[in-house]
Amino acid sequence: MKIPVSGPKKERILLTGATGYVGGRLRRFLEDRGFLLRCLARNPDHLAGRVAPGTEVVGGDLLVPESLAAAMEGIDVAFYLVHSMGTSGDFQVEERRAARNFAAAALEAGVEKIVYLGGLGRDLNLSSHLSSRQEVGRILRESGVPTIELRASIIIGSGSLSFEMIRSLVDRLPVMVTPKWVRAAAQPISIEDVLFYLSESISLETDESRIFEIGGPDQVSYEGLMKEYARQRGLRRWIIPVPVLTPRLSALWLGLVTPVFARIGSKLLEGVKNATVVEDPSALEAYSIRPRGISQAIREALDNEDREFAETRWSDALSSGGCNRGYGGELFGSRIVDSHAIETDLSSGQLFGPVQEVGGERGWYFGNWLWQLRGFIDLLAGGVGVRRGRRHPVEIAPGDAIDFWRVESFSPDRLLRLRAEMKVPGRAWLQFEVNRSGEGSELRQTAIFDPLGLWGKAYWYALYPIHQLVFRGMLRGIVRSARERSQ
Repeated sequence: MKIPVSGPKKERILLTGATGYVGGRLRRFLEDRGFLLRCLARNPDHLAGRVAPGTEVVGGDLLVPESLAAAMEGIDVAFYLVHSMGTSGDFQVEERRAARNFAAAALEAGVEKIVYLGGLGRDLNLSSHLSSRQEVGRILRESGVPTIELRASIIIGSGSLSFEMIRSLVDRLPVMVTPKWVRAAAQPISIEDVLFYLSESISLETDESRIFEIGGPDQVSYEGLMKEYARQRGLRRWIIPVPVLTPRLSALWLGLVTPVFARIGSKLLEGVKNATVVEDPSALEAYSIRPRGISQAIREALDNEDREFAETRWSDALSSGGCNRGYGGELFGSRIVDSHAIETDLSSGQLFGPVQEVGGERGWYFGNWLWQLRGFIDLLAGGVGVRRGRRHPVEIAPGDAIDFWRVESFSPDRLLRLRAEMKVPGRAWLQFEVNRSGEGSELRQTAIFDPLGLWGKAYWYALYPIHQLVFRGMLRGIVRSARERSQ
């Protein structure tokens, strides 16, 4: 349930951890709702280009006490959203130092409230990660500044460490040998619900420090999350528990098969053995949020990722010549992107004309017999084939079918993005984008593939030479057609 927050707020907010996952999401969340925001960063230049025009960025380091006074000046509510899991030193020592420095600076500046996001868990034998998180909360609560400590379990959202670890394991391993403790109970919560808890804490009236345990309505383990993610991705996975795989060995194995750093993974995995469930439901009385379940949280995480990726300018990350740097294209998260561009002296309208007429009776400007063959194979596999054609030879709108593609996005003279509806082991898109370049225009064609498991990757890399032949030929054919029309 999303609670609307309207109108600019009088509170002046300090946000730490704005370059991290939760902090970065919270920054955009608060900016969109008109809060007066100041971000503290060790490297302000890295953050300055990302923030909204009204957001202030100041330099400072939580391990350097004298750098915090200016950041705290005039602040009403300070968010503490940093951790030191990625450090090469003793992260527990650094976290204690950082928390004490932050608490002292907040008290000195007259800050009215501190909001902190920590970790759930009540076992006496907590992992070093969870015990450090809770010790930071204790330091902040005892600072003399009223502190709201939100304790959460697994956070579900594209980009979160726990979710990306689950995704990497499920996408890459048809059979997973896991330790028994991946069955420890947890109470995952969606990143969207976490953001609402954090933002509502700003106006929550309290004269004393309080701890609130937050979580979704479902109690489930990492194993349960893996199974639900696999179900939504259409993957069949087998999970075999064994009693001897220690967290350290698990982290080393994790570092080999996933992009998660083994050092951070080991600290995270140490906490998986602890049950992280809500035992005190008082947050449901103090806050208006009613968190969503894991199925909805995972579905929304994947949907949000699709939307964010569609808005990504991957062309900025590729070479200006339009050539990929490696075989198969470039990796952007779980997706493979193969992009090529041609610069012309044609106008945007001239160059986009043939793009708008792609498919149907017009064809695909290169290797039409190959497209027909692909459609026939798709038909044999139970797919839609190419016989659907298109609704109109020129007019186009989102939702239209074009052979075995569906129009996902369309902007006249600028953008056409097609989503594949043929049978493939994954999800595929084909995008055409026209941009001004000097006195002419550039046509960029991009194939995007989100593979399902190892079979999906094998499919993409095996057909990559054919894709290169067809897509490059198609790109040249579109430009050739545009030139013929212009003459």
